[in-house]
Amino acid sequence: MRRSLLLLPLCSVLALLAACGNKGPLYMPKAAPAATVHPATPATPAAKPAVAAAPTAAAPAPAPVHGFVTDVTAFNAFIATHPTAAQFRAAYPDVLLVLPGDISTRELRTNNSRYFADVDTSGHITGGKFM
Repeated sequence: MRRSLLLLPLCSVLALLAACGNKGPLYMPKAAPAATVHPATPATPAAKPAVAAAPTAAAPAPAPVHGFVTDVTAFNAFIATHPTAAQFRAAYPDVLLVLPGDISTRELRTNNSRYFADVDTSGHITGGKFM
């Protein structure tokens, strides 16, 4: 009878430890600096140009790259264009984009499937790293 009373706390501790799982530590990237707010200034009418410039055509969106990043040189060239998060997700739909302020676990992934991005004040991706 005494032995069963001693095993009860030990079993409950083991059950609690087994339920925790191996989730690893959480990783929260550095927060982006807050944008400064400037007071509104009255708008002045701009002089109209004599000849209207022809509208420039927007650059065509690159074809989406399915799967994880294997061509790191092409990926770095894409990041050098400073894309927005929407452009990144359109170009690399299978790569998980983690922006500053997003909460994510920090487990090791060696297949370039998750990109922790650094962004500027306008929200464009300026760099980052795979983890």
